[in-house]
Amino acid sequence: MKILAFAGSTSSTSINRELVKFVLKDFQDEEINLIDLNDFTMPTFSVDLEKKGFPDEAHNFLKQIEECDVIICSLAEHNRSYSAAFKNVFDWASRINVKVFQNKPMLLMSTSPGGYGGGNVMNTAKTFFPNFGADIKDTFSLSKFYENFDLESGVINPEMLKELKEKIENFKIQVKN
Repeated sequence: MKILAFAGSTSSTSINRELVKFVLKDFQDEEINLIDLNDFTMPTFSVDLEKKGFPDEAHNFLKQIEECDVIICSLAEHNRSYSAAFKNVFDWASRINVKVFQNKPMLLMSTSPGGYGGGNVMNTAKTFFPNFGADIKDTFSLSKFYENFDLESGVINPEMLKELKEKIENFKIQVKN
């Protein structure tokens, strides 16, 4: 199984990237492609720029999705929505192929320092991603990242760790069938 993994953030200290890397430890026997949104920097989407053509990075992002079997991502929440970097990549890619996620099974996650765990961006994504070809198999939000996650150990809250591990196993069962 080929996994495409990414965080919806360009921060060098992205907590969502840390969550993705932790989850990927449960997929060590699989082919993993962990991409960085910094490799997909494009001008801010506009219809005026679109008329001049699409950036190679947008095509490359879609190619990464095309070549995978499943997607594991964790979305950063900025002002109760997607990060500007993710939204820009998404906007460009969706103008090339409205089914950006190409009907790939997805484990969708979010985390934040606050108690809602990126719940606003998660709710938005759960509502809209299926319209863009995401086959969301399961979701997980980790609240209070700095209280519930250790950079060396991963998720340290026993209840949250149990929930995440169950969701990972459920995801594996769903994508193997």
